[in-house]
Amino acid sequence: MPSGAGQDFEGFLALSTDIGRDLLKTQGAGGNTSFKRDGRMWVKASGTWLSQAAERDIMVPVEIAPLVSALRQGDPRAEKATDFVIAELNGSGLRPSIETSFHAALPQRVVAHYHCVNTIALSVLEGRDALIAERMADLPDLTWAAIPYRRPGTPLAMEIDRAAGDRPDVLILYNHGIIVTGETVDDVRERIDRVTSALAMPERAGTQADFAALRQLAEGSEFHVAEDAGSHKTALDAVSLAVATGGSLYPDHVIFLGVEIGVLAEGQPVASYAAGRREAGRPMPKMVLAPNKGVLLSNELTAGGRVMARCLAEVSSRIPAGRRPIYLNGAQEHELTHWEAEQYRQALDRKASLKA
Repeated sequence: MPSGAGQDFEGFLALSTDIGRDLLKTQGAGGNTSFKRDGRMWVKASGTWLSQAAERDIMVPVEIAPLVSALRQGDPRAEKATDFVIAELNGSGLRPSIETSFHAALPQRVVAHYHCVNTIALSVLEGRDALIAERMADLPDLTWAAIPYRRPGTPLAMEIDRAAGDRPDVLILYNHGIIVTGETVDDVRERIDRVTSALAMPERAGTQADFAALRQLAEGSEFHVAEDAGSHKTALDAVSLAVATGGSLYPDHVIFLGVEIGVLAEGQPVASYAAGRREAGRPMPKMVLAPNKGVLLSNELTAGGRVMARCLAEVSSRIPAGRRPIYLNGAQEHELTHWEAEQYRQALDRKASLKA
């Protein structure tokens, strides 16, 4: 805990926990928060869950000035930020978030970054500039900036650093999420509530999953029926299904669910679908949709992957019919799947899933 910041820091941990426990804001290990004091910053550790901020030591202390200097000089050490960790205060021994550098670049004392499904749904639409500007006009006292998609890590941090001098209260990250800043925890909490309302997207009503049919389709396969009822929405609505199978909308989808979602033909068992994939030499997706029935997940899918299946359902059900989403391209997907920092986060997720 930062020296002399007892009550403030406890409030910060409470805010972090609340963000982490709201599935419409954060899913699994996604999102990160930070707290600055006396030239030092406590930031969420890579691969940890914000929902556990109040019960586990998941905040890593780093020195701010040398990290920001490294970022601006193009020093590769800014990517992992491990060289800027204050070792004697890092009781957990964990690595700082892969997004630590942009937290350091923002001058505000409290920063909350999370993967708000409403923000993502807005930020992937064609015409998003005007759509977001119209929503944010309802909050005239808050300054904001739109940030084009960049790979998390230093590419995103450098883009955010260009906007940081204007001290924006809110940053909308295209195909990614949102950042809310402030000088106090109360400022950030209040702004999150207001921005959440301003950016809210209506969810399409859907039907119920056919669990009996799904269990029958999954028999003899390496897949199971998604246990979370909300995750099935992706397959129960034609618009959601088209959105979800059209491409990758945001980084954590690529990391935890891969770049392809399978779709079964009417009445096709998963075992038959899987056999066809193997015969064609094609990799097996981690998630398979049975149109109008529901979602089947790979038995190998981690806890992080399971919550991302729910995230996809929430995002896709908020994409308006007739509006074209803007997907990540193949090069952007490749840089995510071949990035060491994300491979580290995946390894932590697999380890945690084995313990569960």
